[in-house]
Amino acid sequence: MSDAATEEGLFPDVAFLVLSSRLVPGLDGGYTIATAARARQMAARGADVQVVTVDPGTAAAHAAHRAEFERLGMLPAGIPLRNLHDEASAPAGGAAPWLRAAAGPAAHSAHVADAHRELTDAHGRAYAALPVIQGDPDWHLSAAPVRVYDEHGTTVGALPGFGGLYRAWLDHLVDQSDRPVVVICESRQLGELLAGWSHPRVRIVHTIHTMHLEPPFTPDAPVNALWRRWFQVSDRFDAVIWPTPAQRDDVQARFGGTATNLVAPHGIPLPTATDHEREPGLVVSMSRLAPGKRIDHVVRAFLGADVPGTRLEIWGDGPSSASVGDLIAALGAADRVRLMGRTDDPAAVLRRASLMVTSTAFEGQGLSLVEALAAGCPVVSYDVRYGPGDVLRRGGGVLVASGDEDALADALRTVLTDDALRARLAAQAPEVASAWSEDAAMDALAAAVRTALAGPARR
Repeated sequence: MSDAATEEGLFPDVAFLVLSSRLVPGLDGGYTIATAARARQMAARGADVQVVTVDPGTAAAHAAHRAEFERLGMLPAGIPLRNLHDEASAPAGGAAPWLRAAAGPAAHSAHVADAHRELTDAHGRAYAALPVIQGDPDWHLSAAPVRVYDEHGTTVGALPGFGGLYRAWLDHLVDQSDRPVVVICESRQLGELLAGWSHPRVRIVHTIHTMHLEPPFTPDAPVNALWRRWFQVSDRFDAVIWPTPAQRDDVQARFGGTATNLVAPHGIPLPTATDHEREPGLVVSMSRLAPGKRIDHVVRAFLGADVPGTRLEIWGDGPSSASVGDLIAALGAADRVRLMGRTDDPAAVLRRASLMVTSTAFEGQGLSLVEALAAGCPVVSYDVRYGPGDVLRRGGGVLVASGDEDALADALRTVLTDDALRARLAAQAPEVASAWSEDAAMDALAAAVRTALAGPARR
């Protein structure tokens, strides 16, 4: 495969498919933001990018998602957002030609589904039926047949499970191009299904978004059950992209093997930091409100710091919203601590803040932390895997031991009451954030792609 870069851009002259199980505005938190941003940043640097998804939603829902991504500026109109099921039915009814051609004989299978869910086009005509696998966390690996129908609703063949369906569609997409194709696989479940997929013009670059460990999140902690099987096939990807050096290094030290483990962060835009909007005494927390984020630690530590003239804004939403609200009320802190809800403009919030605090139990990279530094806002954070240490050991903030609320309160008090320290951290912040800039991220990703293209396919 050629690894020559295009004259117009940074990336090799190949077709890119950014593959995600689903991509829905406002859903899946930082995963959706990072996946859309990667595609957008690649396209801005000359890469030929399409975003492709496999969730069995309706064509109308997928069109609405595209429109919302465009409205938010997350995916410009020039980047196609395609879905398998939008292209799986024929205009005259039944399955599309590519799907019928991929289906084998609908013979009896040893793999049994609890039921089948019929999929219909916009006119209510069935074109396929997916197996329903109940009570099995590994449902995606089932080879229970996907039934394929003709325009009369008659079964004309079957595919071996979800993997057979997804691979057939990817074969179809690859056949639409005469160039090499690089699949940027953003989903661990999809990666497991593609580990045995072989196509002479395809290379798979598998990205990572989150933590692979269970509590206490130390390098030797138990591996999350959903990751164990993935590690067994990780050497079949042409490159694996970890968001931080610390996670890549921990994985290599623990598992060894022959996987090509590289690092490319999720890049963020770097606005010009300004103090014109800075509000003295304003502390912010910005994350999904979920148990793993430990927002209760933020509330208690902020109140424990007890710095006059300060207030805390908690930005985000999620399943812990009610419990955090109850805690604020129980502590009688509603005059100093406010739940603000979700924001579509985190940079505007961070330009106002004098300090950001994060108390998460674990991270994938910590995008909001880097966004804060980019806005010139210092950060106080627990030192957890992965992300905060990679960032703040360079400057721009203070790290304290994970779970130590007293140390978190002390750090907040110190930074909020020491003007010289806060000014020094704020001055360091943009330079520290530059290591996670869009340009830095795209340089690293382009290098990883060239590495993947340089050798033979691993499948």
